[in-house]
Amino acid sequence: MASSSSDLLVKAFLLSCIALLALSDAAVAPPTRHYKFDIQMANATRLCHTKSIVTVNGQFPGPKIVAREGDRVVVKVVNHVEHNVTLHWHGIRQLRSGWADGPAYVTQCPIQTGHSYVYNFTIVGQRGTFFWHAHISWLRATLYGPIVVLPHLGVPYPFAKPYKEVPVILGEWWKADTEAVISQALETGGGPNVSDAYTINGLPGPFYNCSAKDTFKLKVKPGKTYLLRLINAALNDELFFGIANHTLTVVDVDAVYVKPFESDALLISPGQTTDVLLRAKPDYPNAMFFMSASPYVTGSGTFDNSTVAGVLEYRNPNSSSRASFNSKLPLYKPTLPSLNDTSFFANFTGKLRSLATARFPANVPQAVDRHVFFTVGLGSSPCPENQMCQGPNGTKFAATVNNVSFALPTTALLQAHFLGQSRGVYTPDFPVTPLTPFNYTGTPPNNTLVGNGTKLMVLPFNTSVELVMQDTSILGAESHPLHLHGFNFFVVGHGFGNYDPAKDPAKFNLVDPVERNTVGVPAGGWVAIRFLADNPGVWFMHCHLEVHTSWGLKMAWLVLDGSLPHQKLPPPPSDLPKC
Repeated sequence: MASSSSDLLVKAFLLSCIALLALSDAAVAPPTRHYKFDIQMANATRLCHTKSIVTVNGQFPGPKIVAREGDRVVVKVVNHVEHNVTLHWHGIRQLRSGWADGPAYVTQCPIQTGHSYVYNFTIVGQRGTFFWHAHISWLRATLYGPIVVLPHLGVPYPFAKPYKEVPVILGEWWKADTEAVISQALETGGGPNVSDAYTINGLPGPFYNCSAKDTFKLKVKPGKTYLLRLINAALNDELFFGIANHTLTVVDVDAVYVKPFESDALLISPGQTTDVLLRAKPDYPNAMFFMSASPYVTGSGTFDNSTVAGVLEYRNPNSSSRASFNSKLPLYKPTLPSLNDTSFFANFTGKLRSLATARFPANVPQAVDRHVFFTVGLGSSPCPENQMCQGPNGTKFAATVNNVSFALPTTALLQAHFLGQSRGVYTPDFPVTPLTPFNYTGTPPNNTLVGNGTKLMVLPFNTSVELVMQDTSILGAESHPLHLHGFNFFVVGHGFGNYDPAKDPAKFNLVDPVERNTVGVPAGGWVAIRFLADNPGVWFMHCHLEVHTSWGLKMAWLVLDGSLPHQKLPPPPSDLPKC
C-alpha cells in the first residue's frame, strides 16, 4: 500500500532530525591532532664540538605538540636509529590509555629499529605545560620537546591573558655519548660522568667556551606580559632559574594552576614544569638581562657546576630600525641561590598552593584506604667475582625504594598483567613499609647492600592512597624528584628529619595542597602525598634523576579494573611493539 503524504512528511522530518543530530555530534566531537615523529640521527654542534645525536625529525629540542583540553592526540613514531626507543608524554594522565604511556618494559616493549608505533590518547581534564621525552636508558638526553595543552576554546586562564607564550626548556649537553656513559657506569659500578653544559632551548649560552653564538634570546616589548612555560628536561640536575632585575609570578606547576606568588628565582627539578608570568618593564630600560639556570646539589657525588644563560632583550620603541635591539647595552646577571641552598628549596616549595576554587577545585582524598611508607635512597650491590668495582668499598652503586632495587623485566608489565601471564615476570608483593626499620636520617646502618626484584604494589580500583616517601642517609642524604605516571597527586605534607606518624599528620594540608606529578623528596627529609587510584593499568614511579633510575630507584603500581565498563583497561592496540 502506498505511503500517504503525511507519512512521507513524518519520515522526511525524522531523517532531517537524525541528520541534524549527526551534525551536532560531529560539531562537539573533539578534534584529533596528528603528528609524525621520525626518530633519526642528526649532527649538532655545541661547545665547538660536533656529534651525531638522536632526534625527532632532525630537531633538537624536538617539535612542540599543541592541543586543547579534551583533544585526541595521535603520534606515529617511526624508529630509524640503531637504538630501541619509546616515548613518554610526561604528565598526561593517560586515562584508560596506559598502552600509550611509554616507559620501556612497563607499559610497552620498545620500538625496534625499522619499526613504528602509534601513540593514541585523549587529554582529559588537563591543561598547561607538559613535555615528551624518551623513556628508555638515557636517550632522553636529546629526545625531548614541549607539550602545550590550551584550555577549552573560550575558557580563559585564571590570570590576565599574556601577550605571548614561550616554552623555555632547561636541559644538558654532553660531549660524550650518554648511552656509553651509563653503560660504563653500570659496568664499573661507579658514578657516571657528568654533562659538559646546561642548555636553554638546546643552547648553552655565553658562559661556556665557544658558545656566545649559541645563546637563546627572548625579545620582549616594554609593558607586555609574557607566559614562560618552563620545563626541566635535564637528565640529572635540579636547577635554579631567574632573570636579572625581573620578578617572576608563579601561576602553574606540573600543568595545575596555583595561587600566584612572586619570586626572584625558582627551583625546578627534572620532570617538573613551572609556568611564570614575566612582566616586561613599562619603559625601555637601556639594558639587557641574563636569564640563567644553575644547579641545586644535595648529594656528595660529582656534578656539573656551571651556569647556562640566555638573554632578555627589549625592543626599543623609539627606534625606526626593524632590528631595534642594541647588543652594546649593559648586561645584568641574576643572583641565584647557592648550589646547596636547601632553605630556598623548602621556602619555595612551601609557597605552592592549589587554587582550590569552584572552577579549579582541590579534590584531595579526605579519607585514606591505604597507608604506604617508602624509604628512598642509595645503597650498594655486590661486585661480581673477578671484577674491580668503583662503588662504595669496592661494591656497585644501587638505589632502592623500601630496599628493593627494581629490576625491569624483558616483557612489558602491562602486557603481562592484561594477558594474565605474570608468572616469571613480576610478583604482586611490593612492601608497604620498610622490611627493616632504622634511623633513616641518622647514623646509617653498616650494611648498605640492597635487595632486588620486580615487585608491584596492587591497588583495587578507586583506592585512596596516602604515601609517605622518606629520604635515607645511607651513602649520604640526597633529594629525589619522584615522578608518578598515570596520576596527579596532592602534596599534603613535607619536612626534614624522620617522618613522625604520631605528630606529622596533624599538620597536613587537606584544604589547598599543591597538585602535581613530580615532587622532590627533601634531602634528609620526607614528603607525603595523596592520590586516588582511579586509572586502571600498570603505572611506573621513579626518581627523575636518571642515574638513580638506572640504579634501581623505581617501582610500579598495578591498579585493577573497576566493575563498570568505563573503569576497565581496553585491550592493547594491534601495533603494540613486541619484545
